[in-house]
Amino acid sequence: MDYTLSPLGDQAVVIEVDRDISMKAQDKVLAVTALLEERSPDWMVESVPSYTSVTVFYRLEAFEGVPYEEVCKRIHQLLAGVQPGRSASRRTVRIPVLYGGEWGPDLPFVAEHNGLMPEEVISIHSSGEYLVHMIGFAPGFPFIGGMSEKIAAPRRKTPRLRIPARTIGIAGKQTGVYPIETPGGWQLIGRTPLELFLPEQNPPSLLVAGDRIEFYPISQKEYDEMRGGRP
Repeated sequence: MDYTLSPLGDQAVVIEVDRDISMKAQDKVLAVTALLEERSPDWMVESVPSYTSVTVFYRLEAFEGVPYEEVCKRIHQLLAGVQPGRSASRRTVRIPVLYGGEWGPDLPFVAEHNGLMPEEVISIHSSGEYLVHMIGFAPGFPFIGGMSEKIAAPRRKTPRLRIPARTIGIAGKQTGVYPIETPGGWQLIGRTPLELFLPEQNPPSLLVAGDRIEFYPISQKEYDEMRGGRP
């Protein structure tokens, strides 16, 4: 497998496996991540996957001389037998969504921006084939690819200071879910009753890179029942 290594500060190395976001790149990223987790070298602090790369953070005290050079040697040794596709088995996570209303105040804008009715936006969003490329920005926040361009929408000119946890948003050609309350500029189209940030679990996230996502619409009654009286 072809890849390049480059430094990130003085305690991390970026393993770039591709330059274009694709399923092929995702398979390489997952294969590298799985190998690093499996081998779990004692000099490694953690590995962080992204769209086309994996960043490896390492312990300076584990090396003598020039740590970066030694880390690169060990990464080359580890990746000598890596096989893209070894982690091809992916989970499918179904996420219920209460679309529109107070839960998705920007649904009308997304519909108007694309010359659609709100019901059409819901139908398109809930019938897509999605892939979690990476987790970042906020604890448990999934960057999800695969959304139809038919419902793409620009970020808000003025970000909101508070977006409730579990809110579904659209920004450009991506969709995502805010796991915790946070500021943000995505267009909000609904909310899920599922908790995505699970601090008491390991990993503390419902979703991980490589997961396939299926969104499906639910009613207010179903939402309330799933929340069990919680806000």
